[in-house]
This record gives sequence, C-alpha cells and structure tokens, in this order.
Amino acid sequence: MEKKHRIFTMPFARVYPLYVQKAERKGRTKDEVDEIITWLTGYSRAQLVRVVGEETDIESFFAQAPKLNPNAKLITGVVCGIRVEDIADPLMQKVRYLDKLIDELAKGKAMASILRQSDDGGRPKRAAKR
Repeated sequence: MEKKHRIFTMPFARVYPLYVQKAERKGRTKDEVDEIITWLTGYSRAQLVRVVGEETDIESFFAQAPKLNPNAKLITGVVCGIRVEDIADPLMQKVRYLDKLIDELAKGKAMASILRQSDDGGRPKRAAKR
C-alpha cells in the first residue's frame, strides 16, 4: 500500500491561515482568499468556516467539497517547480490548484482573472501560460 503524502493528512485549518497571511502581506484580503476557496471547491463561506473549525484534514477537505469548479482545469502554470496541469494524482492536483490561485492573488492578479471568469459570451477565459 502506498503511503499518503504528508500534506494530505495535515489539517486544512493549519494551511488556511498561511494562505490568508500570504495574501495580506501583499495587500489582499481574507475575503478574497475565501472567495477563491469557495469558487474552487463549491463550499459556502459558512461551510468553509465549519471545516476550518473542525480541523478537517486536506484529503477530507477536498473529498467532501460540494463540487470542484469545472473551470479548475483552466488553472495552469508552475507551483513548486511542477506544472499543475501535469500532476497525475488528482488530490495533489487540487491542492496545487489552490496554491496556484493563492499565488496569483498574492502577485496582484485581478479576481476575474484568478477565477477564470468568462470574457466573451460565456466561454471561459484561458489562463496565460508562463
């Protein structure tokens, strides 16, 4: 049996404040972090508060997520030296999707761009490759 990656067993409540701190250091807000997380996972803000309070592990956080946003597949780029679109493990890919979105927030990208919102009659905007 393959051993789980250490991050999967870590409580989401442990990484959540790190996301908020990263954003706030760059002049962004906790509300923007929450908006990104709810967009990606389908959790409501109330559900997000609950899972953070319950110390849900990251594997369960994503497994119990109401619905991964269908535009998540538009998230591309490099996190920790690995292209997120090339990650084979579905759970690790979701973790890295969230990391990538928070990185984009901290780099000053507009929320519409981060959330892959459509720009021309309903077709999702493609993320820029770097």
